[in-house]
Formats: sequence, structure tokens, C-alpha cells
Amino acid sequence: MSRDIRYSVVIPVYNEEVVLAQTYQRLKKVMSSTGESYELIFVNDGSSDHSAALIKEYCDCDLSVKLISFSRNFGHQIAITAGMDYAKGAAIVVIDADLQDPPEFILEMIAKWKEGYEVVYAKRRHRSGETFFKKQTAHLFYRLLRASTEIDIPVDTGDFRLIDRKVCDVLKQMPEKNRYVRGLVSWVGFRQTAVEYDRDPRLAGESKYPLKKMIKLCLDGLTSFSLKPIKLASYSGGAFIIIGLAYLVFLALAKLSGGLVSGWNLVLSNVWLLTGLILTMMGIMGEYVGRIYDEARNRPLYIVGESYRSEEKERSVIKIG
Repeated sequence: MSRDIRYSVVIPVYNEEVVLAQTYQRLKKVMSSTGESYELIFVNDGSSDHSAALIKEYCDCDLSVKLISFSRNFGHQIAITAGMDYAKGAAIVVIDADLQDPPEFILEMIAKWKEGYEVVYAKRRHRSGETFFKKQTAHLFYRLLRASTEIDIPVDTGDFRLIDRKVCDVLKQMPEKNRYVRGLVSWVGFRQTAVEYDRDPRLAGESKYPLKKMIKLCLDGLTSFSLKPIKLASYSGGAFIIIGLAYLVFLALAKLSGGLVSGWNLVLSNVWLLTGLILTMMGIMGEYVGRIYDEARNRPLYIVGESYRSEEKERSVIKIG
């Protein structure tokens, strides 16, 4: 395939065999309609089903398809990062394989890119097929993140977006391990705009972002782009010192006025309150320390166990990205 590629579409895949055929067909139809060169980069994030085998079949009959398979599951944000590392296009589109984000919407992103925007992100108007709990927690998280950071990270947006080659090249120079890609894209700047859409329910299968992974993503976003949580420890500590001193003054005045000063239950409740506060603040600090530890180890973000492409007719040796 020619290296002069106009569009690279990065598709993270984790156990999506039941929808891959439709995902491939819809992406193929959309990208072919542009009349320009493109590549479809499927990043298999350690799937345990037949996702990788299906994608290899597409590679064998379609020169535009490329498969990058991790040696194990490294996570959604790392899969996106790997796809960007391998992308050769002048514009790079990120879209999940589950078809909640409609591939047809890519054409609107391309139109905005051709107007001169270097980042075009999709903003959800409506989220179909998701539980009330997930909708509300997502709503809360996006607004909490926006209030906690000086970076303008758009609310109600995921990783479905188009970025220009120059933006991709900048992101490739950012080596942090606990990645929050949509936050990094906002941080780098450039000319950005939104296009609104209604998110579809999953065509089949289960969400690949259960509560545990959602919490991890939230922590990555908050600790990567905000120092306010760690500053909260200092503010809270100062406030409780003032409260403690005021309470001691109150007890002294009560004693001097002849009042009865006692109540171990009150003391015990205060001890538990302060202990809980201290442990919470230590936990927040621990998140930052843990991330410093990850950066200091400097391990590779991911390991590619196999890359497959029809024109190369090869199963590559292990590559470290």
C-alpha cells in the first residue's frame, strides 16, 4: 500500500467478534465514499474471542486493513495510543468497534477538518441504551473534571474524534503511562471544534467499560490534568486545624463557666472523622505517587505480539511500542 494515505481510522477492539463484520462493512462503505486513500487500523487489545482471526480475514481480502495485536490486554486508552503510533494518514479518526458511535458521522468530521480545524470531536446529545446510573455518573465526572482543571476539556465527549497529523505527532511525543487521550488532545491545543450526534445503543455484546474501568478512567483524567485534589489535602488540613482550635477554646470557656465537659462518644466520633479524612487525603496523594512510580519505571506502554497486513504477508516478531 502506498504510504501517501489521506485518512487513518483507528479502531480499538476487545472481544467484539459479534459486531466486527458490520463494523468493517460500515467503515469500508463510509471511507470508500470519500474517494480518497485510507487505512483501517484494528488494534486487538488482547481479545480472548475470535476478533483477531476475523480481522485477519479482512486483511487478506482488503489491502486497506491492518491488524495490530497486543500480547495481552493493555487497556482502551493504550490501544488508541498504539493505533496513533502506527497511523500514516494526514488525518486520524478514532472510533470504537461497538458501533455506538456511527461511522457515517466521520464524513461530517472530515468536512470540518477540510475547513481548517485540526481537532474535530464528537459531542453526544443523547446516549441510547445506557443505564440511568452510567449516564448520571458520566455527567457528573465530565463536569467535575472540567471544574478541577484549567484545561478546557469538553463535556459529554468520548474518544470518537478526528485529529490532524500535526496533532498526532505531538501526542506521540507525550510518553506518560496513565493516559487520558481526550484530555491530552485538549491539552495540546490547536484549532478545535465539536460536532453533535446521538449515540446509538450497543449493537451486541456488553460494555467494555464496567464500573471498575470507569473509575480508573476517571482517576486518570483527574490526576493527569488537575492538582486541585492534592491541594484539597492542604485546604482541608488547615480547616480542621482551625476547627480543632476553635473547639478547644469552646471547651476551655465551657470549663471556666462551670459547665460539664465530657462525652467520649463525641471524642470517638471526631477521631473517626479525622482518621477518615487523613486516609482519604493519603489515598489521593498515593494516586499521584503511584503515577510518578509508573513514569519512573519507564516500561513500554504496550507490546505488539503480532502485526498482520495482507500485502506484507507476515506475522511479525514481537515489537515494543
